[in-house]
Amino acid sequence: MRSVQFILRAATALACGLSLVASAQAPWPSKAITLVVPFAAGGSTDVTGRMLAAKLKDELGQTVVVDNRGGAGGNVGADYVARSAPDGYTIFLATSTHVTNISLYKKLPYDLMKDFAPVSQVAYIPNALVVSTKVPANDLKEFLAYVRDPKNEVRYGSAGSGSSLHIAGALFDSMAGGHMLHVPYKGSGPAIMDLLGGQIEAVFSPLVDVLPHIRSGKLKAIGITTTKRSPQLPEVPAISEALPGYEVTLWNGILVPAKTPPEIITKLNAALNRIVKQPETKMLLAEQGSEPAVDTPAQFRNFMVSEISRWKTLVEMSGANAD
Repeated sequence: MRSVQFILRAATALACGLSLVASAQAPWPSKAITLVVPFAAGGSTDVTGRMLAAKLKDELGQTVVVDNRGGAGGNVGADYVARSAPDGYTIFLATSTHVTNISLYKKLPYDLMKDFAPVSQVAYIPNALVVSTKVPANDLKEFLAYVRDPKNEVRYGSAGSGSSLHIAGALFDSMAGGHMLHVPYKGSGPAIMDLLGGQIEAVFSPLVDVLPHIRSGKLKAIGITTTKRSPQLPEVPAISEALPGYEVTLWNGILVPAKTPPEIITKLNAALNRIVKQPETKMLLAEQGSEPAVDTPAQFRNFMVSEISRWKTLVEMSGANAD
């Protein structure tokens, strides 16, 4: 009897062992993937994330579920992914906000360059300098003259201290020698609403958030924060055309937890690069005012290192902090 029980137990153990080996050797992906978006549903990052999720499903043959984990300037979602298993089933849509946060926060619960492995950048995103229709300036040259005149009150709204909207405005004011006043809001939405209502004069907003208001004539586009003009608004100059050296470029890209197997990173990078090269993807990104970006994991890592240094300088110049 004991020998029979021993044999049954041994057989069960062997079966479990074989099952675990088979599971470990199953090709990635063999189940649904979670894409963590570190901001609320409905925003520009979420829109990009949902587009990627749909296209990754087509490329990888598995469902990709978007998990919105907003809070603390994108840090809540980043911390969650940093603590996730490095198995390729939890991936992260990071943004330029996460390199900025290194300089904004005295202490973060994760280390961006140690707790994550870069996969690929996805897109570059410009901000646009837009002004109220009440502002008597219709182009960049006129607006520069307007902000330099101390008789004029120019308040620019932002999504909060240290946000890209704040830093873009502070850099502009510093380089222009202007007298603008920063007005922080709890998000870009309220700032844009007050701009539409004439309570403030300007906002340096992600282009996707203000493009409909520009096209309807409710806001005036004065300049683009990237070094070249946006294809969506080719008649609007880059601010650097009048202020050489001015640049505030936002971006997003995919990261995975550190120690994710290299073969998974390679396969995910290839899928992302195929996606951003698709005409439909380019069209969808263009509708947001964004441009596709294609690179290798190593190139993305080098880019992030340079961005940490660049945004540190911008944050210090703006005097912003989030603590």
